[in-house]
This record gives sequence, structure tokens and C-alpha cells, in this order.
Amino acid sequence: MVIKLEKFTNSDFESYFKFVSNVEVMKMITAKPIGLEQAKEDFKNLIKKNKFNPDFGKFKIIDFETNKNLGIAKLELSENNTAEVEIGYLLSPEYWGKGIASVIAKLLIEKGKKQKNLKNIIAIIDPDNIASRKILNNNGFTIRQQKIIDGLEREELYLNIENKNQISSLI
Repeated sequence: MVIKLEKFTNSDFESYFKFVSNVEVMKMITAKPIGLEQAKEDFKNLIKKNKFNPDFGKFKIIDFETNKNLGIAKLELSENNTAEVEIGYLLSPEYWGKGIASVIAKLLIEKGKKQKNLKNIIAIIDPDNIASRKILNNNGFTIRQQKIIDGLEREELYLNIENKNQISSLI
């Protein structure tokens, strides 16, 4: 399956809400679905953030052949550290276990590596999300810390890409 990432636009709320309101999808993200009013507010902020930089933001995960939206991906600058970017993804359950998350992770990592001045790519996961941990470990991520986010235990994994920036500047 060929995957492409497209930024969300104002007309994509229904597609966005389909994912964030799904109990199964959100179990490992926020532990619960997001309600309509919160989703509207979150989507409004998503659209605003997506306008700042063409390379960063939240994206629809699109099957190139069918043009179907399979989920949501993100490549966002860390709020406190402009040398770090966070990747993340969620998929509709019908696409779990098919290798799509691995493809998305690779796409996001490559997109992150192309950005100047980035030192690390991070990912924050539920410690029980074995599949995501495996994907990240297979791509060179290691655990940085465990922390509580919004009352939920999370693991922050990172991939140092600083050397690729130094190497490419020497070529």
C-alpha cells in the first residue's frame, strides 16, 4: 500500500472527528475518546498550527490508490524545544497489524531528518502499546524517560538525528 500525508484543511473536521471519537483508536492515545465540543476546539487549533509551517503539523494518512483516510499523523515542533520534533500516528482499527504504522513512522522520521536545526525526534507512547514501541525501536528510538501526562503514564522515546545534520553540512 502506498501512503501519502496531506495536511488537514478546514473541510476535514468530520474525518478528524471519526478518529478522535473512536474508543478503540483513542485507547492508547488519551485512554478515552474526545467529545464533539472538545474535538471542535482541538481541530480549530490544529488548523491554526498547520498554517505556520508547511513541513510541520497534523496530517491525514491517505491510501494513495483509494484516496481513503486511514488515520492521523503528526510531526510537531516541541513547545519547549525547537531542536526537537514529535512524531505520532493513529490508525483506524481495520488497518492495525498490516505494517501501515511502520510505513508512516518511516515517512515521519525521514520528513523530520530533512528539517534543519533539529537534534532529536521524539515519540510519546502508552507503556502498554507494545506495537508502537516495537516500531520505534526498529527505527532506532530509545527510551528517554517515563512521565505522567494528563494523569496517564507515558514513555518518551527519542532518536538523535544531530549527526545527520553535521554530516550533511560537510558534504
